[in-house]
Amino acid sequence: MPDILFYHLQRQPLEAVLPTLLQKTRERGWRAVVQATSDERLTALDDHLWTFADDSFLAHGTDREPHGAEQPILLTLSADNPNGAAIRFLVEGADLPADMDAYERIVILFDGEDDRALAMARDQWRTVKESGREATYWQQDERGRWERKA
Repeated sequence: MPDILFYHLQRQPLEAVLPTLLQKTRERGWRAVVQATSDERLTALDDHLWTFADDSFLAHGTDREPHGAEQPILLTLSADNPNGAAIRFLVEGADLPADMDAYERIVILFDGEDDRALAMARDQWRTVKESGREATYWQQDERGRWERKA
């Protein structure tokens, strides 16, 4: 069974949190797939991962490009896993994958200032718990460190 982590974004936006989590994913040698729900978000993340730091970038591609299956980080709107990712990041309320057990880890990132995103995350939490899987809930403290809350 995968580790399922819920990250409640309150102090930093997705664009600040996701690159750090993706760097840690790559340090573990894992491939990742990031699933969004809109073309606009996918394009913004694609651009951002190349430029998020002055001295670094994250090699990645989208499933719209050739050779997506070869990418260490693949951005997508679909539920597919063409690059054989061990970890799946869900943003913008992307649905839980039907094949949850195919992953080492599933990370749900949701905006704590958006009532709709909070409601969707609560529904996903219930779905995970009702399936008999374990989940953890994370919030940032005042210094920006992630603390496990549940």
